[in-house]
Amino acid sequence: MPSLSESVRAKSLLGPKLETPKPHLQKRMPNIKVFSGSSHPDLAQRIVDRLGIDLGKVVTKKFSNLETCVEIGESVRGEDVYIVQSGSGEINDNLMELLIMINACKIASASRVTAVIPCFPYARQDKKDKIFSEAQGKAGNAGASKIVMKNNEWKFRAVQSRAPISAKLVANMLSVAGADHIITMDLHASQIQGFFDIPVDNLYAEPAVLKWIKENIAEWRNSIIVSPDAGGAKRVTSIADRLNVEFALIHKERKKANEVASMVLVGDVKDRVAILVDDMADTCGTICHAAEKVMEAGATRVYAILTHGIFSGPAISRINNACFEAVVVTNTIPQEEHMKDCPKVRCIDVSMMFAEAVRRTHNGESVSYLFSNVPY
Repeated sequence: MPSLSESVRAKSLLGPKLETPKPHLQKRMPNIKVFSGSSHPDLAQRIVDRLGIDLGKVVTKKFSNLETCVEIGESVRGEDVYIVQSGSGEINDNLMELLIMINACKIASASRVTAVIPCFPYARQDKKDKIFSEAQGKAGNAGASKIVMKNNEWKFRAVQSRAPISAKLVANMLSVAGADHIITMDLHASQIQGFFDIPVDNLYAEPAVLKWIKENIAEWRNSIIVSPDAGGAKRVTSIADRLNVEFALIHKERKKANEVASMVLVGDVKDRVAILVDDMADTCGTICHAAEKVMEAGATRVYAILTHGIFSGPAISRINNACFEAVVVTNTIPQEEHMKDCPKVRCIDVSMMFAEAVRRTHNGESVSYLFSNVPY
């Protein structure tokens, strides 16, 4: 008959094989649901087509007093939910709709809610900046800390503005609404990721841009990548390095928002194809001035490649009248109407990058592969 110590030893050896793992230690991957807001349903449809699933049922409407109403049309209990909503069109309404959709899914017991925001709203309001005012007037004008006399005229010196940091406010709103994760593309300032206390995956359009350049610009080896402002220097140097070509940049000064005062080209573009690269274009004043500048400096042709083509106000007419061979944008913002109104506008589809980011996030895989590769 075995002793007590021997039986205890035998039990301890068999124990790990016989015992079932505790429920809270079992790995659980919830099912996936993708919903679309009203800002960009075409992109959301392309994403789910790539993933091989159906778009989730959701109804968005407005009451007579213009309050937004959202009804999620299917169960999301224990699901891994992704909500696709871009910062375009009626930005304030779309942002509010996104917040309500996140909250609706969260209080309906969704396991995780990820906001897929291809173009992040209010991204340009990311810091308190100095104002360089050229306005002339009497001392005591609001907004200026010092007014000096120069050439017998009163001019305002640079002052610290009392502007809000709206990008941080949007980050707080998304977190409070219940978002667990953010997926976006080409943030205006990558530091915006630090405004969040939740994970943020900032995808890059650069791999898709490189692919487009090599496939559509025959003389890309004799090109030069140009940044229309100093802030985009890191972006153009990265693209220039991967194409093994040179880069240039344009230093600009603004009188006020959406209005450029002066531009200086730094670099040699003579007898080369100039490719202007920027993260977004709104009224297109900067990008059109930059195109004129590089043509005056001797460039043979000019292309513009932009991640977010907002194209508000006089943008389309400016592009039509400018010297571009093509203005290339991604579909982070709907571009169908812009392409109808302007034959120079071309579109790169980035839905496969968002679909792959969603798939990898859902399966717990690394997303960094997408920073330098286009999924096929």
